[in-house]
Amino acid sequence: MTTGERRRTDARPRAFEEVLARIEERIAADGLTVGDRLPGERQLAEQLGVGRSSVREALRVLETLGVVASQAGRGPDAGAVLTSRPGDALTDLLRLHLGLATLSMREVIDTRLMIEQWAAARAAAAPAHTATARMAEAIAAMDAARDPAEFVEHDIAFHLALAEAAGNRLIVAVMRALRDALRRYAVDAVVRLGDTGGLQDDHRRIHRAIEDGDAGAAAAAVAEHLARAYPESGPDS
Repeated sequence: MTTGERRRTDARPRAFEEVLARIEERIAADGLTVGDRLPGERQLAEQLGVGRSSVREALRVLETLGVVASQAGRGPDAGAVLTSRPGDALTDLLRLHLGLATLSMREVIDTRLMIEQWAAARAAAAPAHTATARMAEAIAAMDAARDPAEFVEHDIAFHLALAEAAGNRLIVAVMRALRDALRRYAVDAVVRLGDTGGLQDDHRRIHRAIEDGDAGAAAAAVAEHLARAYPESGPDS
């Protein structure tokens, strides 16, 4: 076999990847949405002209990604149900990569910085009153927190509300995954700081800048906040 032939063979999609693409086409063509059911495994195999093992593998991948949920049963109750859990899959993957040290804390914090600065500036341009009200509620709850773990729970609520205020659902899903994956590190950061007064001052500055419509101040406050919470992940670390 020549190098060119080997390259073409290696590049050929595996059977289950072809099935994934075909299932995606079916979802779009049939106008399926969250809560709808895919055909059963046997029916999908017949419709797509592939083996049931390829369908089974593709469905396992989709379930891992949070696109479908397995549904046991026969007849009309057979088939996977389309779901919407992108944050769950992202959280699991990020936690695994952090645990294996394939992602550094600096990379994760840099990603948070880019996302949250954009979200804060976007929210300041057109404040979402419901989301900013939740930010205020989270600040009050952090004031009343009895321990670092409880403080972090409300801190997560604050930052998710910040992402929601930007009005982009994908940003919210990514932020939820990042925050959930960083939960343990966030608790450690609060324990290390001891006094959460500085963090709360940052939260109030972010909230006030968004409500005042000051995009620059909101983005700057986010940068100062992350530098305070994770000083070891700064540019010189």
